[in-house]
Amino acid sequence: MSTHSTYDMLRHLADSWGLLVMLIVFAAFVAWPFRPGAKDNNRKAAEAIFEEDDDDEA
Repeated sequence: MSTHSTYDMLRHLADSWGLLVMLIVFAAFVAWPFRPGAKDNNRKAAEAIFEEDDDDEA
């Protein structure tokens, strides 16, 4: 198998299935915070900036 045919094979794979894989991964990342078990984690992350620091900076 020559270098040219390996390149063509990988390019064809990326053209045909690469976009589909990236779309599925993107959809999973977008949907992940909306899953039913994530409500408590999302609330904790949203309220984390309001927790007091115990660093005595004066």
